[in-house]
Amino acid sequence: MGVGQQPVLRIEGVHFHFDTRPVFSDFSAAIEPGITWLRGANGMGKTTLLKLVAGTLTPNRGTIALGGVDCAAQPLAYRLATFYCGGDLPDLPWLTVQEFLDLHLALYPDTEARLVERQLEAFGVTGTLEQALSTLSLGQHKKVQLSLALALPVRLLLLDEPFNGLDAAAVEYLRGQLGERGARQDMCVLLTSHLEPLVEVKRMLDLDR
Repeated sequence: MGVGQQPVLRIEGVHFHFDTRPVFSDFSAAIEPGITWLRGANGMGKTTLLKLVAGTLTPNRGTIALGGVDCAAQPLAYRLATFYCGGDLPDLPWLTVQEFLDLHLALYPDTEARLVERQLEAFGVTGTLEQALSTLSLGQHKKVQLSLALALPVRLLLLDEPFNGLDAAAVEYLRGQLGERGARQDMCVLLTSHLEPLVEVKRMLDLDR
């Protein structure tokens, strides 16, 4: 992506199925800068779509590209511009929080560590750095993930139920942070939420339709 180029996410003709059932058939969408609220009943494929867009699942057919960078053809460049924040525990739950953060800082080398520290402080989880991930509560784990997500210099932020498990103060802080990113022209935010996000949403993408 060139400097100043808007990071439009293009999903074109995507087919995807699990062994037991189809999920998407010839699905296409264009996601522009700002916040897009991905809606749909349970089982309609919201999390699956986020993981396809993140590159952690591979479509059976179709293309996914961000600002002209193709997820399949240029996977490293694509993933450096993208981050998925879900509710899953990492595959290495015995890592400490600091080790988990260091791992991602190595994967995203342009990240400023002080920005991560600021987010951890804002969410009130700096005291968890030496704890194993497996010892965190749902709320603490979500706050650590969000601290990382909000600090990374990515062009596409994928947030799966980001408000789940958060206390009222953290929900309010997150809404403020999302509002700032939603106003930017250099970032796409695609989120799922059963709650009304209460931030300016540029578009709703309804999988029930």
